[in-house]
Amino acid sequence: MSEIDDIRMQVMWNRLISVVEEQAMTLLRTAFSTSVREAGDLSAGVFDPMGRMLAQAVTGTPGHVNTMAEAVGNFMAEIPRAEMYEGDTYVTNDPWKGTGHLHDITMVSPSFLDGELVGFFACTAHVVDVGGRGFGADGKSVYEEGIQIPIMKFAERGTVNRDLVRILRQNVREPNQVVGDFYSLAACNDVGHRRLVEMMREVGLASLDPLADFIFTRTSSAMAERIRALPKGSWSNTMVTDGYDEAIPLAACVTIRDESVHVDFTGSAPVSRWGINVPISYTKAYASYALKCVVAPDIPNNWASLGFFTVSSPVNILNAERPAPVSLRHVLGHLVPDLVLGAVADALPGQVLAEGAASLWNIHLSLRPVAGGAGRRAEVLMFNSGGMGARPGLDGLSATAFPSGVHTMPIEATEQTGPVVIWRKELRPDSGGDGTYRGGLGQIIEIAAAEGHEFDFSAMFDRITYPARGRAGGGQGAPGGVRLDDGTKMRGKGWQHVPAGRRLILTLPGGGGYGPPEGRSDAARHDDAIKGYVTESEH
Repeated sequence: MSEIDDIRMQVMWNRLISVVEEQAMTLLRTAFSTSVREAGDLSAGVFDPMGRMLAQAVTGTPGHVNTMAEAVGNFMAEIPRAEMYEGDTYVTNDPWKGTGHLHDITMVSPSFLDGELVGFFACTAHVVDVGGRGFGADGKSVYEEGIQIPIMKFAERGTVNRDLVRILRQNVREPNQVVGDFYSLAACNDVGHRRLVEMMREVGLASLDPLADFIFTRTSSAMAERIRALPKGSWSNTMVTDGYDEAIPLAACVTIRDESVHVDFTGSAPVSRWGINVPISYTKAYASYALKCVVAPDIPNNWASLGFFTVSSPVNILNAERPAPVSLRHVLGHLVPDLVLGAVADALPGQVLAEGAASLWNIHLSLRPVAGGAGRRAEVLMFNSGGMGARPGLDGLSATAFPSGVHTMPIEATEQTGPVVIWRKELRPDSGGDGTYRGGLGQIIEIAAAEGHEFDFSAMFDRITYPARGRAGGGQGAPGGVRLDDGTKMRGKGWQHVPAGRRLILTLPGGGGYGPPEGRSDAARHDDAIKGYVTESEH
């Protein structure tokens, strides 16, 4: 390939990234659920005819993107090429063939050019409700957690499956939001397809094969170079998490070989009877993300780069098989990067951040009028973030969703979705772990139902009993907490009730510190106090 050809392919690669970015923005702009529209809990990507991910949108979460990278192959195995037509869109929320739990809807659409299959577009989004027990850890099997949609056609030759839509409406609490999001997902793929065809016609490409070869060859070469430069050997780490009603140990062993990195999760807790289990695809998604953050953060995320990371595990809480309950698979899944990075830190001292809050502090509110009162019912989902761990050379980021990467949800948007009032949402002083570099702060959030209403809430919290650990001598972050405004202590997981007139108070955990506290400069400590990050009694 000549230098001119290389430049031409690079331009087309950039165009392809623009295509998937527009694909994702379509979903953001048209979605009904605040978790998609405001928080960006989604993914979008383009794949070659073999189901290999060529490019992903920057908008989105690693848990969605990296599981979706494998999900397309599952769709291709279920729907034969002879049954794929122009205008088709396929759908599933199967946790083991999609992205890990029933609330995530994955759609895949074949893309045709002049009658020939040239690729696929895929996207994923978290919908507000899928029926069953609701979004929470209380189910004893996946059958209790909501409606299950096997891999099937949402639309064939442009005609929507009306029977599927009717079944959805009958099984979910917010039918307009959920069905609206299904159409948004389909539109997202359709926009990607139209932009891809326009690009291919413009540059005279009959197939994506030359571009795929260009992308994968260069990505693979760059990844191999980075991995060869790493120290070789095996390193292990363990972590204890809150669990549902008892502590849950997690374990990982990272082995760096000449041209690959393998993670084994032997030693983690057995499959739980509660919905905190994690399908292996989601575990692999976040293990790969953690490794890539350290090894090659600047190399594009695609089929070739992900292929350098492998994962194994016996059947356990991080490799739960059907029909285990998996509704809250994200809670332990979001702790996987801290678990893996803790092992990598021994291999690469001075290069890995401290532990953080990690798990999103999602809360699902089911609001209703008090008995005999007037008002409205609503299902409201909030995404909230604690503090990140301190980094070598930098303080941790406060109230930041790492590793999930979702956006902060404005309280104004949340309050528009139902009779809920957010009385307080502010940074939590003294929650970041002390150290040469301070851990990021958590938040304090105060929630109540509007007058004349009460609510049940699903708690999906961690780092309450076992807070984020510091690194290299840094202190631990502050643990989280859940209580009512009258002092009643609430549980960190499971459905619970808040009576009318009471407020729910969440104190989100902070990130761990990095380096010994005596190494923090007087100027930095003064700045902490001036900004209110640390109170007078704490410095």
